[in-house]
Amino acid sequence: MMFIDLNCDLGEGYGPYKIGRDEEIIPLVSSVNIACGYHAGDHSVMAKTIKMAKKHQVSIGAHPGYPDLQGFGRRFIPMKSEEIFDMLVYQIGAISSMCKAYGTSLEHVKPHGALYNLASVNPSVAEAIVQAIKAVDHSLILFGLSGSVLSKIGEEHGLCVAHEVFADRTYQNNGMLTPREQKNAVITDVEMASKRIKELISNGEMPTVSGKKIPLKVDTICVHGDEDKAFIFLKKLRSQLVSQGIDVRKVGEHHGT
Repeated sequence: MMFIDLNCDLGEGYGPYKIGRDEEIIPLVSSVNIACGYHAGDHSVMAKTIKMAKKHQVSIGAHPGYPDLQGFGRRFIPMKSEEIFDMLVYQIGAISSMCKAYGTSLEHVKPHGALYNLASVNPSVAEAIVQAIKAVDHSLILFGLSGSVLSKIGEEHGLCVAHEVFADRTYQNNGMLTPREQKNAVITDVEMASKRIKELISNGEMPTVSGKKIPLKVDTICVHGDEDKAFIFLKKLRSQLVSQGIDVRKVGEHHGT
């Protein structure tokens, strides 16, 4: 039996604004990444999402990003390493305390949006993120783009790293995601997505936009919860993975943690 973690970004509404179909998506995944109030989310949304995650027994993760509600954390904001460290400690600490208040615990951390993308290639940003995670709780699992600088530095510092691959995004030959502004960046065909993931889990290779196959480690697969038709995509993807003999389990149950 093969195993894989399915993760999704949730809790991304704030105030009266609701984004995504969190209640329908959460039973389909094994891990959730909850916005911590900077790029999205607020105290009430965080609490509601944590309670849902606890009910469905999925892994709860912090999803810290830049302080950018208007741009949904997808815009780069120049920051010194010390600022990034403090920003991460603040957000991770907030959701960790919220988890404790509701009788559960934080299990992983996955940076969001522009911060995630920059940390994938920038050693100083990755270092600041890793140091922040270690400062809050060394046992937290780091979700990082497979083959990225962030994942490498996390492992060098002794963190448990879950190598992440995106089911609904295409890849470049260098292992990085195709930029969102390009037309072929997002995959909407679930049959194509599940075929790519099955090949990756079986053979350790991911096809790129040029047709080349590149080696990638995979512990967890992300589907974006804010995308149109995310619920339908996830439902079909999970069904196809299970039919192919791939069991969906959270990272801690198949990653040696």
